[in-house]
Amino acid sequence: MVRKIVLAYSGGLDTSVAITWLKETYHAEVIAFCADLGQGEDLARVKKKALRTGASKAYVEDLREEFVREYIFPMLRGNAVYENFYLLGTSIARPLIAKKQVEIALREGADAVAHGATGKGNDQIRFELTYYALKPGIKVIAPWREWSFDSRQSLIDYADLHKIPVTATKEKPFSTDRNLFHISYEGGILEDPWAEPPADMYTMMRPLEQTPDKPVYVEIAFRKGDPISIDGRKMSPAAILQRLNDLGGRHGVGRVDIVENRFVGIKSRGVYETPGGTMLHVARRAAESITLDREVKHLLDSLMPKYAELIYYGYWFSPERLALQRMIDDIQTAVTGTVRLKLYKGNCMVVGRKAPGSLYDTRLATFEKEDVYNQKDAEGFIKLQALRLKANKALRK
Repeated sequence: MVRKIVLAYSGGLDTSVAITWLKETYHAEVIAFCADLGQGEDLARVKKKALRTGASKAYVEDLREEFVREYIFPMLRGNAVYENFYLLGTSIARPLIAKKQVEIALREGADAVAHGATGKGNDQIRFELTYYALKPGIKVIAPWREWSFDSRQSLIDYADLHKIPVTATKEKPFSTDRNLFHISYEGGILEDPWAEPPADMYTMMRPLEQTPDKPVYVEIAFRKGDPISIDGRKMSPAAILQRLNDLGGRHGVGRVDIVENRFVGIKSRGVYETPGGTMLHVARRAAESITLDREVKHLLDSLMPKYAELIYYGYWFSPERLALQRMIDDIQTAVTGTVRLKLYKGNCMVVGRKAPGSLYDTRLATFEKEDVYNQKDAEGFIKLQALRLKANKALRK
């Protein structure tokens, strides 16, 4: 028998309805948990809304610094990009939310945890894999897999009937998820992959037509793979990301419109804005280019798709992700340096990089006169590389 449930609560349509539905269905006490991940909302209002909607308690925890330091920065050290474009802004938030949810369940003596993710999406997997990894015997309730509602519109109708205030409307029924790293837009009017997103569907960044006509230069300094300062000014992890969001957003950097492959096997169209994250990804790659050995860098690049897939699928607390992270972090100890970026009309261009431990040697790279490299040595190197090609050609005669 379920007596007490801890619900991951955002104040949006799904979780607002979930409070009332859980109480009606399970006749249990519902405790709401809202994580402050920098979504830019009035979370005091969200807390009051949860209590007004029927939650017996409502926790709101400021996790912004932990989110950036312990989740976003490690992910960026692995250069994680899913299917070439998605920087995993929603994916990386779920394990932290679920972890804190389990902690509250233990503190409150709750029997179960619940989330508002649909039965079609990735988030249900991300939440639940984390629950089970951290507390194997916990009971999980996923309302979307149980209730009779079959659409977002049916949820809106239920909310109207029970006088639950929600922000989703028939005019703008798309779903959004925002944190300090990104904002995503999915569903509703975006479900036609041929349709251009509405002109007013911007949050963290400006449309290109409204960006400045002059470029701006930004210098980001890294130590052991993590950013530590912007233009010489040291800041906390969350402050760095917020500052870069402001700069990148003003210049239209970091928007992608993609059709991705969900873990459950469904193709989904999503629009993502990740201004600061895009700048950090581009800058880190530039810092790596002059500080990492060629084969080490190629090894890291070969692991990136698997590492990104593990995060996208929800395996943040899996032994394989943790093992990969240890190797990635060891590699990143060499990545200390400064990168200069130029932002202009949606472009984020690397225009300079330097590092105290740079492997770049001007004497070797120059096209001018030098006395450290004998070009005749290349002849033997090429002939050795050609041995197997010659052998294969001989066999085909």
